[in-house]
Amino acid sequence: MVDGQHATLSIRRQCELLGLNRASFYYQATSESALSQRLIRLIDEQFQCTPFYGWPKMTAHLR
Repeated sequence: MVDGQHATLSIRRQCELLGLNRASFYYQATSESALSQRLIRLIDEQFQCTPFYGWPKMTAHLR
């Protein structure tokens, strides 16, 4: 919806009209690393078995 090449409206003004924060306009998501994805999967699997684990026990399990 925001046109960076608009002739008369700046990006700032377009974002303002849309109620969009300019930081949101410039944000570019990055993909998760393989290690991060693996840790998320391990945490999820363990959580399914032991939902009562807090961060200390989960950390010990992952180590």
